[in-house]
Order: sequence, then C-alpha cells, then structure tokens
Amino acid sequence: MITSQQMRAARALLGIDQKELAALAGVSVPTIQRMEASDGQVRCVVDTLVRVISALEQGGVELIGDDAPSQGRGRGVRLKQVASSATTIEMDDSE
Repeated sequence: MITSQQMRAARALLGIDQKELAALAGVSVPTIQRMEASDGQVRCVVDTLVRVISALEQGGVELIGDDAPSQGRGRGVRLKQVASSATTIEMDDSE
C-alpha cells in the first residue's frame, strides 16, 4: 500500500507533477488528484494502484513501509540510488 503523503513525496523526489505521473502510469490526472487527496492510505482500483506504484519505482523511488528496517519509524520514500548529477562537497577540517 501507499499513502497520499508518500505519493506526493515521491513525485517531489522525482521532480514530476501530477500530469507527468499520470502519463507515466497510464491513468488520468483526476485519478492522481483523487489518490493524493485521500486521507492516509490510498484507496482505488488495484490495477490503478499497481500502475502508479510501478511508475514511481521505475522512476527510481523506493517506498518504505511501516515494517522496513530504518532509523526512523513509519512510512516514507527515498531514492533508490544517489543521483549521478549530485555534487559532493568535501569539508576542510583545518579551519
């Protein structure tokens, strides 16, 4: 399952809007809007949910469930890998 908060966070991590997610998942924009407007866990047709989750995962997002081993608690999202365009900043400890 996925929550509406996870959907919005996943879109933000990927830098896509509702229209782009709808196109990637093969669903309508109003469907994405309804899913994101729901309170807590998203409720919709199973096929639609699978399409949306698949589109997010193919985009590079990992959904974190309640029972996932992590330092924090609860559900969340993260990128599967660090973006290759990320810049590494080295700190100079001599200052």
